[in-house]
Amino acid sequence: MATSFREWPWPLQGLLYVVGAIALVLAGLYVPGSPVMSVRTQLESAQAEEKPLRDEVANLRVYQQRRAELQSEMDALQKQLATLQTIVPEDKQADQFILMVQREALSAGVTIRTLTAQPVANKPYYFEMPFQLTADGPYFAMLDFFGRLGRLSRIINIGDLAIKSVPEGGISGGFHITPGTSVTDTFTITTFFTKPSDAQPAGAAAPAKH
Repeated sequence: MATSFREWPWPLQGLLYVVGAIALVLAGLYVPGSPVMSVRTQLESAQAEEKPLRDEVANLRVYQQRRAELQSEMDALQKQLATLQTIVPEDKQADQFILMVQREALSAGVTIRTLTAQPVANKPYYFEMPFQLTADGPYFAMLDFFGRLGRLSRIINIGDLAIKSVPEGGISGGFHITPGTSVTDTFTITTFFTKPSDAQPAGAAAPAKH
């Protein structure tokens, strides 16, 4: 005589429930066409597509870091270029240069008597722009003047220096000498630029303004 499932001992009923649950789970995981199997397939497909994307993102991070480094290097080079353009500008900027020289002479207590532009010299990578000057003042004021010129942002070379003593309060070269003046200097002052000039400066004298 067959017995009802409800009449079975409860441990046996529990075991049967567990076996049934395991069978259902396995069927859901491995039976083709089941919802779980479909989701698993989609997940595996998504993971397979994700891997190359992760690799690409990792490569892009390297490029992003390199881009930041290149940007930093470029900024540093831009600053260096700006500094170099101050030291050796592209254009002649002759007027600004003359004003710089006259300002330093005035600050040092030196009088510029004549300032004559010389022909521009074409060098392989730059141009030389020389001026011939005559200046007078106290000896130590002249030293201060040369020191001030050496501290300017623009590169300046001084050559062909000739120093002559003058009597205090006398006349030198047609100019009245101010009290305290002891020397008259004649020299060439040269600065530089990099951009070709359409017109070369003539050798005409440009008297300094006082």
